[in-house]
Amino acid sequence: MARRPALTQDRIIDAAVRVADRGGLTQVSMRTVGHELGVEAMSLYHHLAGKDALLDGLANWAFARIELPDPRLPWRRAMTERAGSARRVLAQHPWALGLIESRRSPGPALLRHHESVLACLRHNGFSVALASHAFSAIDAYVYGFVLTELNLPFGADESAEEFVTEIQEMLPADEFPHLIEMVTEQVVGKDYAYGDEFEFGLELVLDGLERHLARHAH
Repeated sequence: MARRPALTQDRIIDAAVRVADRGGLTQVSMRTVGHELGVEAMSLYHHLAGKDALLDGLANWAFARIELPDPRLPWRRAMTERAGSARRVLAQHPWALGLIESRRSPGPALLRHHESVLACLRHNGFSVALASHAFSAIDAYVYGFVLTELNLPFGADESAEEFVTEIQEMLPADEFPHLIEMVTEQVVGKDYAYGDEFEFGLELVLDGLERHLARHAH
């Protein structure tokens, strides 16, 4: 009979990720993660202090998968690439959305991530205050977009067109003329995907930051 690989903190966190991916953060406990690994929950306490440490490890795991911005790159390109990477990670692991900024014990990946973002902005001429504003505004946009994307009223296997075609029949034209106009012109027959809105909104945020940066430079 093959021996089970030795427990390590990394193996425990990877198992917690699998549990969270299947059932969400509420399913993550020392017991469920132990079950995932085929061991008693008490075995995990040799590697992690408890559930809080487990959640800290999950937050750190998520941050480790978001691309770090290169301080040597122009800030717009670096922030665009980082925002796209964050969106992909959070969409693939929805449990991370409410977790990554909530931990009181930040892990090394989280700290490196924040340091890299601020370094990129500061090296590109942002003041400390403007770098802080930029970090907040970009993340608020990315997190909010992903939250909306994850909670759309139609599934991944259903198109937006199928959904709006269904509700169009319930919309009296005299009451909702602009709503009907929008779905008719933007969605029906247009291969519309809500995810395509991401880049437009991000550009608006970055345009605003660029204006502020230009004002501060003079």
